[in-house]
Amino acid sequence: MGRKRAYAIKREILDLILEVSKENFPNEFAGVLRCEKGIITEIMLLPGTISGERSALLRLHMLPIDYTVVGTVHSHPTEYNNPSGADLGLFGKFGYVHIITKVPYKPDSWKAWDLDGNPYPLEVID
Repeated sequence: MGRKRAYAIKREILDLILEVSKENFPNEFAGVLRCEKGIITEIMLLPGTISGERSALLRLHMLPIDYTVVGTVHSHPTEYNNPSGADLGLFGKFGYVHIITKVPYKPDSWKAWDLDGNPYPLEVID
């Protein structure tokens, strides 16, 4: 799968991500991001995803062939949203943009990262 880029995320999708992150607390939430014309427009939940207090495991082999996939999203049940070593391992293998949310899951409680773990500028649009 090629590495597709996104430059923006729809506000309603970001709001959904933050709400699902909050509802899953203290467990992590994880999903896959879908993109249309450079805009993240959807979250895909994969069958068999395992969520726990210390990690979430995506079963990427359950991902259908989908050329709209641009990266991943997951929550951290802490006040930190920097990528862990495991996160960086995933980033380097799959997708181009990765969103991590953090407690308290408010509009400023998220950050996007590129495949190398560098901050990624992602505009929020209506």
